[in-house]
Amino acid sequence: MPTRRDLLAGLGATAAAGVAGCVQIGSSGSAPAAGDADTATAVGTESEAAAADQPADATSTAVYESTIQSVVGVLNYGRNGPQGSGSGFVAGDGYVVTNQHVVAGATEVKLRFQGNEWHDAEIVGTDAYSDLAVLRADERPDSATPLSWVDTDPEPPVGTSVMAIGSPYGFSGSASTGIISGVDRVLSAPNNFTVADSVQTDAALNPGNSGGPLVTFEGEVAAVAARGGGDNIGFGVSAELSKRVVPELAETGDYAHPFMGVRLLEVSPVIAEAYDLDDVGGVLIVEVREDGPAAGTLEGSDDETVVDGVQVPTGGDVIVGIGGTDVAVQADLSNYLALETSPGDEVEFTVVRDGRESTVSFELGERPDPGL
Repeated sequence: MPTRRDLLAGLGATAAAGVAGCVQIGSSGSAPAAGDADTATAVGTESEAAAADQPADATSTAVYESTIQSVVGVLNYGRNGPQGSGSGFVAGDGYVVTNQHVVAGATEVKLRFQGNEWHDAEIVGTDAYSDLAVLRADERPDSATPLSWVDTDPEPPVGTSVMAIGSPYGFSGSASTGIISGVDRVLSAPNNFTVADSVQTDAALNPGNSGGPLVTFEGEVAAVAARGGGDNIGFGVSAELSKRVVPELAETGDYAHPFMGVRLLEVSPVIAEAYDLDDVGGVLIVEVREDGPAAGTLEGSDDETVVDGVQVPTGGDVIVGIGGTDVAVQADLSNYLALETSPGDEVEFTVVRDGRESTVSFELGERPDPGL
C-alpha cells in the first residue's frame, strides 16, 4: 500500500498546476474551544505565485488532499450543551489525538469528519501537563486513516515548511501554511509547571485550531497545534513529546511526568554576577520542596543580594548539567527531563555550589495532580 509520501510525490505535479482556491470546506457554526488562546488570522487560500516556489512533489494542495480526511472537528458538550470546539486527527491504531483543553470538562464529545459525518467519541485519556488527549470513536470513515509522526531523530529544523489543518472558528477543513519558526520552546502548564519541547510556527493558528495537526510537506505530523501567541506566532506540542505521551494515554489513560520538587530561575547576567560565574548559563534552585525528590540533595536559596538594582536570590545550587548534557537555559533542563527520563529514574546533576562544581544524584518522583 502506498504511503502518504508516495501519494504526495504523485499528486505534486498535478496539484502544482491548480493550487489556487479556497480550502475551506464548511462551517459548523460552533464556538471556539474554551481556554484556546490562539490569536493569529487564518489563511484559507494559496496563491499560484506562492505555489510556484514549492517543490513539484510537495505543493500545498497535495499536502492538504493527502491529510484532510484524517483531520476532525471536536465538539465539547457539557451539562448545559455545547461549551467549546477544537480540532483533532486520527493517529496510532485509529484513535484521535487532540488537546486536553479542547475536551476539558466534557460530558460528551462528538467528532466531525470530512463530508459532515458525525460520530460520538469517548475520552480515553488526558494529560494537562502536555495538553494532550486521546479520544476513541466506535466508528470512523474508511478514508480517515492514521497520520504518522515525523522522524524525530533529528527533529525537523527551523525553516521546515508546515501546514496547520483544523477548524478555526468552526470552519472545518481550513488550512494555513508557514514554517517551523522555533524549537525547544517551554510553555506554561497547570500548577506552575511547563510544557517542554514545544514547536513554534508562523502558520496561522486561531481559536478552534487547537488539537489539529501541524504537518510537514511530506504529510507527517510535526506537532499538535496548541495555541497562538500573537501575530505570526503559534505553538504546538512536539512530535517527540507526543510520541511519548499519546501511546500511554491510549493504553492506560494517564501519563506520569518526572518531578524534581524544585522552583527554578534561569541564570541571568545579574545572577551570574552575584554567584561569580564565568558564564551566563544554568538554572538557579530558588526553592526545594521539603517533601520533594530533591530534598536533602539539592540546596535552595536562603538569602538575597542586590545587583544593579535587582534583588537576586543567593545561596542556592546552580544546575549546569543533567545526565552528561549541558544546561545553559531552563529549556535544556525541561526538555531532558521530559524526553529522556521517567519517574523512578536515578539522574545525575552537575551543580555549582559555593563556587565549586560537583555532581549529585537522586531519584525522580512523579508530578502531582494538576489540581493540587
